[in-house]
Amino acid sequence: MVLAVAVLAGCGAPPGLGEPTGVATHTASPTTPAPSTAPTTTPPTAPPLATVTPTADAGLVATACRNGPTGQRVQQLLRGQAGVLPANVRVRVRTGPLCAGDWQFTVLEVTGHEELQVVTRGRASAPVLVTAGTDVCTVEVRAVSPAGIRTLACDAGPANGPGA
Repeated sequence: MVLAVAVLAGCGAPPGLGEPTGVATHTASPTTPAPSTAPTTTPPTAPPLATVTPTADAGLVATACRNGPTGQRVQQLLRGQAGVLPANVRVRVRTGPLCAGDWQFTVLEVTGHEELQVVTRGRASAPVLVTAGTDVCTVEVRAVSPAGIRTLACDAGPANGPGA
């Protein structure tokens, strides 16, 4: 065992682990942080957005007429000059009048007969009959009427009102 200690004692430090010889060392000096500067003004804020209410084009959707003819006015038109309804038949408004642009769509229940769809146009006080019947999807309605009326008259099918 003495031999092992003597062998190890004579070896010395491994190369490269001895005392440093003229190696420059760098000592870091503490740096002071830059003064923090808080903004003296608040960032600009966006102005409040105005409330935008989307408005549907007057002809895209048919809605209850505010300034259009009444159901009674449509019945008078059909009984009078148009001669579509005889005076003795009982009629009740089932749907409408619904307006899109200056066009109107009405569905009437006619006692003893099928429902009658009516398409009119023009002023509330003097609507003009475009067509009336169980299928009102005529060439004029398809080609000229606003989309809201065309949808009711053509896409909903015969004698079907809105939502059908």
